[in-house]
Amino acid sequence: MTAFIYLASQSPRRRQLLEQLGVQHELLLPDDGEDTESLEALLPGEAPAPYVKRVTALKLDAALARLQRRGLPPAPVLCSDTTVALGRVIYGKPQNERDAARMLRELSGATHRVLTAVAVQHGKKRRDVLSDSRVTFAALTAPQIRSYVDSGEPLGKAGAYAVQGRAAAYISHISGSYSGIMGLPMHETAQLLRAFGFKL
Repeated sequence: MTAFIYLASQSPRRRQLLEQLGVQHELLLPDDGEDTESLEALLPGEAPAPYVKRVTALKLDAALARLQRRGLPPAPVLCSDTTVALGRVIYGKPQNERDAARMLRELSGATHRVLTAVAVQHGKKRRDVLSDSRVTFAALTAPQIRSYVDSGEPLGKAGAYAVQGRAAAYISHISGSYSGIMGLPMHETAQLLRAFGFKL
């Protein structure tokens, strides 16, 4: 049985979800000189599902190169990426508070998709899955948007909100994987890890 995995993610929520599954993990974070932002660049006309799968694959490639460069003991490496999409429009992390407010205005009163791709590789074996969920926001007032943006929570979050945070007050309906919306779909991740010898 595999003893642990490397988690190539800076997200505390992904760590928390892996802990919930009882999976031992070590962080495999980028070196100072690594340009991780460029991996998330959108290609012209790219649809949300191919985008999130491609970005996750690129993150995994970068993490595997990092593992080799550091000469660390071999173990499965897990990467994940989450994107929010309204139609074909992809909402990444807001650039600033004004951008966060714009995203929230556009998501207000609408149902959007949250796509989370997960990929694992060990040796030559690679597996990936895609979780596709729906989130419906109630109509938000301008003061509600201002108050939420002022809290600082939207910054650094795809779509400018955290489902497990204060934004829960504005979400009227969810279908799909709650943990997938948080950033790591538990059911799909467990299925992936079983393929690498984990008893889950």
